[in-house]
Amino acid sequence: MSRAFVKEDASSGEVAIPARAPLPAGIPNYVTPRGLALLQDEHTALLNELGVLQKLDGGPALALVRGKLELLEERLSSAKLVDPHTLPQDEIQIGATVTLLAGQQERRLTIVGVDEANLLEGRVAFTAPIAQTLLGRRVAEEAVLETAKGKQVLRIIKIEYAL
Repeated sequence: MSRAFVKEDASSGEVAIPARAPLPAGIPNYVTPRGLALLQDEHTALLNELGVLQKLDGGPALALVRGKLELLEERLSSAKLVDPHTLPQDEIQIGATVTLLAGQQERRLTIVGVDEANLLEGRVAFTAPIAQTLLGRRVAEEAVLETAKGKQVLRIIKIEYAL
């Protein structure tokens, strides 16, 4: 079970462990090949940092790295790789880069795992409402996204997979 705080000793107090991106209960932890590589790179970096801090008697910093490592290892152990080579290339699935028309504006986004999501890079978690609206659709189809401002019609223009 993950911990939000790790108690060191009375002198060091509690160390806040930042939460990972939320994954709804009962939803598989799908990851793209890129997303899995990023998680593995993060794991290697944390193990290296842990080794250094253990030599230095890292105190709260050591507790922080241990907590991050615990959460990351839970996420890695539950990762289910989505192989783009096995997906129908004409249908939107996790790993697809989608070009769509929203009103008069063209948008491009890639549907990824929750840990890989980054809106500034156009990477949207498969659990996000827009991704859920698009999954399973094909080029020229329309999807209706319910937003706080009302319904938005999305027309799929192009689907690509990085193979």
